[in-house]
Amino acid sequence: MANTNLYQSLSLIVPEIVLTIALLVLVTADLIFHKDKKSIPFVALAGILLTGYFTLIQIGNYGFAFQTSASAFKHYGMFASDPFSIFFKVIVIVSSLLIVFFSFSSDEIQKITDRIGEYYALIFGMILGMYFMISATDLILIYLSLELLSLSSYVLSGFTKLRDRDSEAALKYLLYGAVSSGLMLFGISLIYGLTGSTNLYIINSLIQSPDVNLFTLAFAVILIFAGIGYKISSAPFHFWTPDVYEGAPITITAFLSVASKAAGFALLIRFVKTTFVSYTDPNGMWQLINVFDWKTLLISISILTMTLGNFSALWQDNLKRMLAYSSIAHAGYILLGLVVFSDQGLKAIFIYFAVYMLMNLGAFLIVMLIANKIGSEEIDDYNGLGFTSPFLGVAFTIFLISLTGLPPTAGFIGKLYLFIALVDAKMIAVAVIALLNSVVSLYYYVRVLKHMYLTSPTKDTPAVSASLPNTILVSALVLATLVFGLYFSPVVDAAESSLFILGL
Repeated sequence: MANTNLYQSLSLIVPEIVLTIALLVLVTADLIFHKDKKSIPFVALAGILLTGYFTLIQIGNYGFAFQTSASAFKHYGMFASDPFSIFFKVIVIVSSLLIVFFSFSSDEIQKITDRIGEYYALIFGMILGMYFMISATDLILIYLSLELLSLSSYVLSGFTKLRDRDSEAALKYLLYGAVSSGLMLFGISLIYGLTGSTNLYIINSLIQSPDVNLFTLAFAVILIFAGIGYKISSAPFHFWTPDVYEGAPITITAFLSVASKAAGFALLIRFVKTTFVSYTDPNGMWQLINVFDWKTLLISISILTMTLGNFSALWQDNLKRMLAYSSIAHAGYILLGLVVFSDQGLKAIFIYFAVYMLMNLGAFLIVMLIANKIGSEEIDDYNGLGFTSPFLGVAFTIFLISLTGLPPTAGFIGKLYLFIALVDAKMIAVAVIALLNSVVSLYYYVRVLKHMYLTSPTKDTPAVSASLPNTILVSALVLATLVFGLYFSPVVDAAESSLFILGL
């Protein structure tokens, strides 16, 4: 029986096993080919493609791995494979694949080819941490996977060491991360002290007892949220984001803005639904256990996050820093999908993440290609680039319009479904605040377009051309952003089929 359970558990973590093997192969290849490391990126690419394949074939193979020994809860485990986790893992692995392609063309990464093996090994460490984080249903596994992701990203944020700001970014990231990690661990210890368990399903059952100390529970939940909030860049845990995004290599900045944020949101959603929801009614509304006021907390955090992100972005002159504050604002929008506590809201989050991945990675790709040529990320250096580099200028315009949420781009569909979820939940005031924030965001995105198209090029304005592989990559992202803005049924269908979270 024990062997059967072990075999079933291992069958559910096949993608994670493949990732681990790929990580070991990468390290070994780096040691063997230490004089010529041209093959290392292709080993990484093969590892990501294999992981993606084994992730997709997990569809239909759902269940709990490493089940608890408690007799009343023996069918629950530390790790859940379900449609919800598969969706977020696909977001992570597609983002990882695109980041590898970005790395092929990044001047920053090409300057550290002697350490390229460690670069990709750390990226695989991040992916492995994210995979476990997305499926974790036990507080210990949540903490360990979060630390694996964080430790890898701390190193990568200052990996190139080409400028002083790289080391500054890594140090700030480490300090903020250490504090939030400590707060989260303290919260976990309080939860364990209250319930005697770290399994989210068991905690769900035990906190419904009339004897539970609600003040201590609320305090512990806020501490745990601090750890998760830091990972998703929500206010007031967002202070690390602009400095780290500006100082890290553009490839890592892009990776953190999409994949790491997706894993953080997957963790938050599973934590809330598994631990604090008693059941889902026939209308798809989640019925929360009356022990903690999640609605007030999340509404406050989401409004604060989007407002701070958007208004701070208005005064930024560095594009990476502006996109960092934009990323904070988008975290606020995505939180609105969770605020409604319904399957409709969860579907809106799925759709938003799918389109956000395309438009945000596309924007960072354009910034990287232009930075390769002009050696700057300052908005003032983009004067006239729309005329001297028409292809990249038009592509960047489409991505920025999509990030604003205007039709006919995919970004409009993402925000549309969020607003539909808010209106269905009769949260009109919150929807109006989100709409006004979108109007604010239009200003700083249009400001970039003003520099590109309404300022005449000078003798110093370079013509930036993309290589054939980069032209294909940019075109694919632009096409996807436009196509899913007009024909979005596949994204909606994928979101609807991913709503199920293994639960009580």
